[in-house]
Amino acid sequence: MLTLYKDQFLACSIPCNLFSQVGSSMASLLYTTLMLIALISSPAICLAFPGFSFGWGVGSGSGGGEGSFGSSGDEPFGGGQGYPGLFPEFYSLSCPQANDIVMSVLESAIAKDPRMAASLLRLHFHDCFVQGCDASVLLDDSAMFASEKNSGPNSNSIRGFEVIDEIKSKLEEACPETVSCADILALAARGSTVLSGGPNWELPLGRRDAMQASLNGANNNLPPPNSTIQNLITLFRRQGLDEVDLVSLSGAHSIGMARCTSFKQRLYNQDGNNQPDSTLEMTYYNDLKTVCPQTGGDDNISPLDFESPARFDNTYFKLIMRGKGLLTSDQVLLTGNVEETMFLVKAFTEDDALFFDQFARSMVKMGNINPLIGYNGEVRKNCRMAN
Repeated sequence: MLTLYKDQFLACSIPCNLFSQVGSSMASLLYTTLMLIALISSPAICLAFPGFSFGWGVGSGSGGGEGSFGSSGDEPFGGGQGYPGLFPEFYSLSCPQANDIVMSVLESAIAKDPRMAASLLRLHFHDCFVQGCDASVLLDDSAMFASEKNSGPNSNSIRGFEVIDEIKSKLEEACPETVSCADILALAARGSTVLSGGPNWELPLGRRDAMQASLNGANNNLPPPNSTIQNLITLFRRQGLDEVDLVSLSGAHSIGMARCTSFKQRLYNQDGNNQPDSTLEMTYYNDLKTVCPQTGGDDNISPLDFESPARFDNTYFKLIMRGKGLLTSDQVLLTGNVEETMFLVKAFTEDDALFFDQFARSMVKMGNINPLIGYNGEVRKNCRMAN
């Protein structure tokens, strides 16, 4: 039976007899330490549980605040998950305007190109699945390594680098050498979701940037669009993500477009027998053939969710239920005969709020994949190259 975990609250408490159990000098040191923690953290919530109800991590955005966009309201989803060393208030003293700057750039960029929201969300995903959430995906070729941008899954596919550059430039003006490119990707992914009508969530921050990329990792760890359900499960488990995360994060395909080359196989030669994928609904199949001919047209694009391509909602799952998932990796969530993924597709189809909540939780979980913290890595001055 599949269980979706609800919020769990853990209050900070100090045993009354704690100070009586240690010497006076030790008690003084402990008291000072606790007071310092109290000064830099929420007065009511333990720093060790950064995902729960920290105000700054949500951020106001510009033009009325993130809560004013979409259907998530003022209350963030997905609380209760954190990673030691990451917490939403990380920049509250060093760069309190960081999220406002990110949101200001995003609002302008998405207004000009609605596709950009999906592109920035995808950048964060493609970053985290290769050696962790460390902004390695942003690095250009250097004498020391080949860029992940050259990998099969990324070449002529991922986009949005200029928007990240603009955010970084504005943050460097306001708070030099403070906000990492890895955190910019995480903030941009959340902001893009909110601006598209999706959920808000408490975002742990404090990631640092890698100084090298992994072309091999990008080629081997990113799920291809023609993945079987078992391949998807394997690649997600490799990152510490389960079937719940797989289905909820696949819901990012509620927005954005895909190139013909990523679904052409489904139309003309799904199983090596020159036949289409039998799970494709026939009318949808015929429509796709006009966009994606058997010869040529590889760069033609089609929306992943053709009913609401620029709005983040649960229509993606409704389309899968009707045999109208665009990619093989979308449709197999239902047709792959894995009980958990089938159950979740149906559950998210029926309950938009459930999808929003689990998507937020899974985004936080994905954002916690092997971050560089403390003195590991660096804070790049230019996201395209190491310092």
